[in-house]
Amino acid sequence: MNPLYANLGTTIFEAMSARARANGAINLGQGFPDGKGPADVLQEAARALLGDSNQYPPMAGLPVLRQAVANHYAAHQGLDLDASEVIVTSGATEALAATILALVSPGDEVVMFQPLYDAYLPLVQRAGGVARLVRLEPPEWKITAEALAKVASPRTKLLILNTPLNPTATMATPQELALLADFCVSHDVTAICDEVWEHVVFDGRAHVSLMTLPGMRHRTVKIGSAGKIFSLTGWKVGWLCAAPALSQGIAKAHQFLTFTTPPNLQAAAAYGLGKEMAYFTGMRAGFQRSRDRLTAGLTGLGYKVLPSHATYFLSIDLAASGIAMGDVAFCEWLVDEAGVAAIPVSAFYAQDAVTNVVRLCFAKADATIDAAIEKMARRP
Repeated sequence: MNPLYANLGTTIFEAMSARARANGAINLGQGFPDGKGPADVLQEAARALLGDSNQYPPMAGLPVLRQAVANHYAAHQGLDLDASEVIVTSGATEALAATILALVSPGDEVVMFQPLYDAYLPLVQRAGGVARLVRLEPPEWKITAEALAKVASPRTKLLILNTPLNPTATMATPQELALLADFCVSHDVTAICDEVWEHVVFDGRAHVSLMTLPGMRHRTVKIGSAGKIFSLTGWKVGWLCAAPALSQGIAKAHQFLTFTTPPNLQAAAAYGLGKEMAYFTGMRAGFQRSRDRLTAGLTGLGYKVLPSHATYFLSIDLAASGIAMGDVAFCEWLVDEAGVAAIPVSAFYAQDAVTNVVRLCFAKADATIDAAIEKMARRP
């Protein structure tokens, strides 16, 4: 077996979810929402399943979805994409895999920011790339010019940016985006932008893609997810957007990974991307209300909650909450003794981990949130 994968453990999400099931605990660990998702999008998927073809769709995706992605980003983010620059994938992780396998050659250096989505590092390493890790720290999780300068070299080829950032629930500021764009242009670096949380943003904020900044249109791969936009995490419908010089090469990697994605789900995603603005604002308002409910409950119990600007998540600073435990030990105690599953943020670091922050998912029904708060009144 390839030693890279042989030495990998089970993901922290699966491990904590299994532990929650075994203990009958409330699962605020893995990031999936309660509820069935928007009924009209589900109905379109059912209609397409029964009424349209279920044979192989085009490898690059149904034309209707590729055009819908281009139209959606024109309307919501001011991007000038052509449908030919959109490749549909089986989830955003497959888009990441195809992009990394297509663009990384052995010895290429790839800049990544910790805490990081756990798929990035093994994918880069399997492609022969060399990770150059930038460590972010609470409470601001700020990207600085000094940190970028330390990891830059003549072999730097790619930069992977996740904004909004899971698990910190932060968004790259305009200043950070400008800094990253300048870095990419000055070092001739291509940016892979994992923007799956682009619509799950709060308090009147708006997502800005690095692709929109000067010099970045033709050196950015923008990745999105229907699963996150429509709260349907099991659908695994994603896409990548890039100029032809990039997208055509990435498509060649994609064709030997999943090749294609269920056509009825593609049709439903295309329908959903054309929904009125009211859907997106309403979805955000609902998640923001849940965020505020969990925040208020935890704050009332004496927990120090870090700001949550986006995603399904918020974090507790254990040290600031007066809890003298590391994040792993606290999460183990919490699921076993209090009956609530959470995620230690140290799991998102490959080295030099932050060990005093715990992540919770608030994309749950009020009753679930309230029950978790009641259980967390018990503290170690």
